[in-house]
Amino acid sequence: MSELNRPIDIYFFPPSPPSRAVLLLIRALELKHNIITTNPAAGENKTSKFLKLNPLHTIPVINDNGFILYDSHVILKYLVDVYGQDDSLYPKDPKKGAMVNLKLYFSACYLFPRFLEYHTPTVYLGHPPCDEAMDKLKDVLEHLNDFLENQNFVAGHELTVADFSVVTIISTIEAAETVNLKAFPNIWVWFQRTKKALETFGYEQINQGAQVFGKLYKNKLSAL
Repeated sequence: MSELNRPIDIYFFPPSPPSRAVLLLIRALELKHNIITTNPAAGENKTSKFLKLNPLHTIPVINDNGFILYDSHVILKYLVDVYGQDDSLYPKDPKKGAMVNLKLYFSACYLFPRFLEYHTPTVYLGHPPCDEAMDKLKDVLEHLNDFLENQNFVAGHELTVADFSVVTIISTIEAAETVNLKAFPNIWVWFQRTKKALETFGYEQINQGAQVFGKLYKNKLSAL
């Protein structure tokens, strides 16, 4: 079997935005794959078997014929580099590629951490929402809204892997009804455009995990 025909194992948890971003790209690249659902709430990411794959115990992880990789942003670039039929989703042009990197780092270092900072204490610890964490989340959304001024997608005028990373986070915020996204008009327009662009890759099916997270968050919130 040629390397291109060997299925990729993806260790995946539906409520996880980074998991969904990677699975969306795998589908977009039409790669054969095996989904191995791994539930952190059940400690499945801390078994000895999983820790051999990823000592940081984060999800997703991929196993591409013995090549193990974790961190969704790194995985996204790797998959395009190895399996992309062209460089449209991760341009080889240094300046265009740098803009994709910039937005991936924004997702990794600002947007997703502030998403976690706001939601995690309620979902996993039963704590009431923190106003300061909400202010930080809205602040990073303002930056994203500014990035999207006069451009169609997160890293420019074309869809890239940066959109895969960001849209799964934004859709989870929408599902949890944490923030009224219509208050950020550029984000809202981009969100509709990106969902449509990803339809053919199974966006609606894969992104049902956002609804799972949103329902869990709202149930925890109503119990306080």
